[in-house]
Amino acid sequence: MRYRKKVEKDEEYIKSIAGMIGEVEELVKQNNAVDIYEEYFAGSVADHSTEQPYAKTLTVFRDPSPIKRAASYISWSPDPSAAKCAIAYSILGFQEQPEGMSKRSYIWDVNAPNKPDFYLRSPSQLCCVNYNPKDPHILSGGLYNGQVAYWDTRKGHNPVDLSPIEKSHRDPCYDMDWLQSKTGTECFSVSTDGYVYWWDIRRLGEPVEELLLKERGGDTVLGAVSVEYESIAGPTKFMIGTEQGTVLMCNSKAKTPADRVGASFHGHHGPVYSLERNPWFPKYFMSVGDWTARVWMEDIKTPIMTTRYHGTYLTGGTWSPTRPGVFFTIKMDGEMDVWDYYYKQNDPTLSVKVTDKPLTAFNIQGDGATSDPTAGRLVTVGAADGSATLMELCEGLSVMQPNEKQTINQMFEREARREKNLEARQKELRNEAKRAAARAAQDDDGKRDSISNGAVMEAEKEFLAATKQGAGFEDISPLEMPLKGE
Repeated sequence: MRYRKKVEKDEEYIKSIAGMIGEVEELVKQNNAVDIYEEYFAGSVADHSTEQPYAKTLTVFRDPSPIKRAASYISWSPDPSAAKCAIAYSILGFQEQPEGMSKRSYIWDVNAPNKPDFYLRSPSQLCCVNYNPKDPHILSGGLYNGQVAYWDTRKGHNPVDLSPIEKSHRDPCYDMDWLQSKTGTECFSVSTDGYVYWWDIRRLGEPVEELLLKERGGDTVLGAVSVEYESIAGPTKFMIGTEQGTVLMCNSKAKTPADRVGASFHGHHGPVYSLERNPWFPKYFMSVGDWTARVWMEDIKTPIMTTRYHGTYLTGGTWSPTRPGVFFTIKMDGEMDVWDYYYKQNDPTLSVKVTDKPLTAFNIQGDGATSDPTAGRLVTVGAADGSATLMELCEGLSVMQPNEKQTINQMFEREARREKNLEARQKELRNEAKRAAARAAQDDDGKRDSISNGAVMEAEKEFLAATKQGAGFEDISPLEMPLKGE
């Protein structure tokens, strides 16, 4: 303060200020005359229907370990300004872990892709990793030995806490997700051992709750490989994709333990690798497995829409967070397909050959509810050789088209009505077949009764005719002969 007063009394300071006043005044007048930040076409929507869709490669994140592992899981940071993604690296083949293999997984910065921004150390391979949606510094992960861990990047590279091995899954923890809660510390994990465990990262000594996955009325335990949780569909509702190809609708707060596993959806011939609700219409969800991706509705047991059968296995997929009718699938032959149901349903709008290796993980940046300008444009595709390709989609695949939301909703409702009508007709045909079978069985019983009665009478007559001469019997049935004394 004292120094400033001294400078202000200096004559040179007063002269310099007086000289700059004229220049600044001129600039202020120019800004008042022309607003350089004015948006002249606010609210207008560009028409991309004639644009050729494309996706360009920005960079490739490569596993720095000498023994290459597959990029098994990808999670984007919830902070749009950070532009970071966490990638879990692992070799999931049985007894295929070579000696000296690194157990580190990495966080990559899109703006500095040459080397990892941070690494996560774990006692076993990391099969899945997820950012906490409320705190971009906290990540949870499921390990190959079944344990669950969480990291805080502000506290170092080692897990802050780790579940005890005896209280963890018996198989690899393939997927997990954060739950909506006041504390933001609750999550749940799934594994092929058939258990769902709920955890609170403030105390990972044992699971808060557990659920054994069995279909309602069944005794077979189903192994889980994917999970879907979206709070907008209900804070206690979640879905499980199993390795048997069945999708289970579950409710963690059902009235009785038997009701916690609800409806079952059968349609895939192999593991359900990806499962996700449509972010715009939560009652519709997509499952990816075997050779197809299928769109379902909660109230219908059969898929309302199905992609064509591909010549190679599908290994993952997800919906676009910014366009209701766009979803992505990845395949074993190294291709990524982009489906745009707003324009066509029979074939993908865009197919990109990402690499020659099988694709193993996929995720897209952003959330449709945020104002992030890059939401829905940046995608990361992981491969079996440890590479993760960062790609940018064109505006036609990331910017919502005019009336798209209404059109897609009408399409889903139309297909749902069609499936309901088909289910009702099939039920009628089954009931008619049952009634026809019951009538046929009744007619057969009547015919057998009449045939048996006639055969008995014929046998009696033949017997009487054969014995009449020798035995002196009357030509009358023994049952009809009068008793003695009558």
